[in-house]
Amino acid sequence: MPTSAIDGKDATAIHAAREGVAVRDACCGRSHRSHLGIIRISDADRLRFLHGQSTNDFQRLKPGEGCDTVFLTSTARTIDLVTGYVLDDAVLLLVSANRREFLMQWLDRYIFFADKVVLTDVTEETAILSLMGTQSNCIIEKLGAGALIGQPHGNHILVDGAIFAVGSGLAAPGYTLILPIAEKQKWWERILELGAVELSDRAWETLRILQGRPAPDLELTEDYNPLEVGLWQTVSFNKGCYIGQETIARLNTYKGVKQYLWGIRLHAPAEPGSVITIGDEKVGKLTSYTETPDGHFGLGYIRSKAGGVGLKVQIGATEGEVVAVPFVSHEYP
Repeated sequence: MPTSAIDGKDATAIHAAREGVAVRDACCGRSHRSHLGIIRISDADRLRFLHGQSTNDFQRLKPGEGCDTVFLTSTARTIDLVTGYVLDDAVLLLVSANRREFLMQWLDRYIFFADKVVLTDVTEETAILSLMGTQSNCIIEKLGAGALIGQPHGNHILVDGAIFAVGSGLAAPGYTLILPIAEKQKWWERILELGAVELSDRAWETLRILQGRPAPDLELTEDYNPLEVGLWQTVSFNKGCYIGQETIARLNTYKGVKQYLWGIRLHAPAEPGSVITIGDEKVGKLTSYTETPDGHFGLGYIRSKAGGVGLKVQIGATEGEVVAVPFVSHEYP
């Protein structure tokens, strides 16, 4: 369903996420609804195992590094977009809440008798705070994690029992904090005292759509592969075999991507699931919609032959214009 109208508080938080600092409580543990899940993968074969189960190159990573990756079906359809952090003795995976149980079962199916791999769902005992905005470096420095400033996405350090990692979860600059649930309130209050503005679920969803981060059951489904989504940064084309690799390699080699995920600036509200047309021709489907402080906006898949940025489209009674969104890319590497 479309998100409801943005109120003044949410508009202020969205502005802070763009121009100042906003903070989101992304994983609330036992007593609240979680937005993210956390799976811990440990034991000696953890990196080799993840290397063969997802699109990115985990075996090149050292402790203190991380990356985004995608879990796929055998036919390269998307299951979830995940962020992995390599620790000294484990890998933490930040997964979508509505894929958490499925991924635990999915991964467990591929652990064979000789594999030294242990899966643990640590969502209930862990909190995740997402800082985002152009001024987030100031808060990170005051929290004692200034050494991360300027480091690559996914790099992380430990500060007073909390993991600080580069990356906000969006294309916006920022950081992610992973910490014991018992310590959450202390860090949350300190971050607010330093000037961050609280980002509600509704404001986060608006930013997610504006930035083009795909979500499970909307943009990430068995109808689409990660190259159609535009998640090139999550795919290693040199690492060898993984689930879905043959299909991805073939699409890349033969330039076979038939549709792409785009942003769509809309003139009025539109319903996700609506057909996107040009004249009488069906060219795609709207997957997400939100009202923003600047108007109406959606995400949708559009056939590559129809065009890209600047394309004028019709969605029901509503007109729209195709625009680029920063989280995804449609450039061949």
